Amino acid sequence: MEVSFNQVHQQVLKDIERQAKSRTIRAADVIRKYSNKVLSNAAGRSGRYYKKPDTKKIYRASAPGEPPALRSGTLRRSWEPLPIGEMAGGGKVYTPGIHTDVPYAPMLEDGTPKIAARPYADKIKQEAWPEVKQIYEQPYF
Repeated sequence: MEVSFNQVHQQVLKDIERQAKSRTIRAADVIRKYSNKVLSNAAGRSGRYYKKPDTKKIYRASAPGEPPALRSGTLRRSWEPLPIGEMAGGGKVYTPGIHTDVPYAPMLEDGTPKIAARPYADKIKQEAWPEVKQIYEQPYF
């Protein structure tokens, strides 16, 4: 004779996985929201003024060490949630985050020999952390 909670156990595991996926998506949305905030033309930029090419508009660039200023909006619009990946053995990796395929994103973050860094990733993480933490601290049941 066997006494088992296998059916209940399987349902609980499915519920936890569903909630983990949902929380990961919600957390990625929060991170994207803060990336928009950090990469916006917020007050406090201290860089030089430049004319936008082929227009009469002027914008204020970021100074070295500040997050990049908004000029075209391409970087700010490009962020997408990280995909939820599968591990060997059928398990899944739930990592909240965002990524971009804009080729100059790493150059802005890290700088180049000719361009000083305009780091933004740590600022996004720092500002998003309290809200992301709150999402994961909610009870599962």
